[in-house]
Amino acid sequence: MKLNLETGWLEGISHCPSPHYDERPTGMDIDLIVIHGISLPPGEFGGPFIEQLFTQTLASDAHPYFATIAQLRVSAHVLIRRTGEITQYVSLFQRAWHAGVSCFAGRTRCNDFSVGIELEGSDEVPYTDEQYQQLAKLINLLQQVWPNINRNSIVGHCDIAPGRKTDPGPAFDWERLHELMKFGSLPSSTG
Repeated sequence: MKLNLETGWLEGISHCPSPHYDERPTGMDIDLIVIHGISLPPGEFGGPFIEQLFTQTLASDAHPYFATIAQLRVSAHVLIRRTGEITQYVSLFQRAWHAGVSCFAGRTRCNDFSVGIELEGSDEVPYTDEQYQQLAKLINLLQQVWPNINRNSIVGHCDIAPGRKTDPGPAFDWERLHELMKFGSLPSSTG
């Protein structure tokens, strides 16, 4: 995996462009990574539904739950499936619509300065070895491009939208990610 510094697209992975993005504010540096968890329908893995949600092609009648979300305009920069397969939906240089109403370290509108990484999963189901490995590789790559990304600026959606969001949930093993990132087991505000 390698980042094309002209386009913001990762090389060596799948691409599925989403219409749910816009431009970041001029001069905005990326210094936050937001980790999400998603499954569609809730608690079910595999299938085309996450991609359909991110590309606004999700049929509201394909599952009863979809009637409540099919109209949403959401995306993420990348999705890491349970198998470790990565798909990119939005250039890292652009603003994906993943965080919603959010705040980090007193700064609102986290989409402006963050990369959104979705993990296929749910709050209560352990994430896979392949997902942790790929997530660590991706974060290492992002830190090479944006050195202001550090241990304290890798957070869950729950950390930037408390009370509104719970993902990636208690099943996400922050210590495991920190060990893979070579952060060690220092105390963390994210888990």
